[in-house]
Amino acid sequence: MKSPITTHVLDLAAGRPAAGVAVVLEKEMGRGRWVEIASAATDSDGRALNLITDLATFETGVYRIVFNVDAYFLAQGKKTLYREVPVVFTVHDTEEHFHVPLLLSPFGYSTYRGS
Repeated sequence: MKSPITTHVLDLAAGRPAAGVAVVLEKEMGRGRWVEIASAATDSDGRALNLITDLATFETGVYRIVFNVDAYFLAQGKKTLYREVPVVFTVHDTEEHFHVPLLLSPFGYSTYRGS
């Protein structure tokens, strides 16, 4: 089974995938109330591919992926401006795949809907 929500992190400053980034997937259960539904660390290719392992739990709604980038950079002996990067997005159709990459550097980041 392929998770309907996946991510990967690329370290733009280092020019390689960001392995070992802690990732938490949350679902909004009422305005501003987040519930953790999965967590993982990015693999050697910078990917977290198994965030949702039970398709029966995947519903429409608002989701948030929180990337713990402070610990990632600290492990490399680097300083960063950001402690974490939260990416909030809406799932309107559970038949679609949501790939949410993070392009990261110590003092900036970008995200987009990937394929």
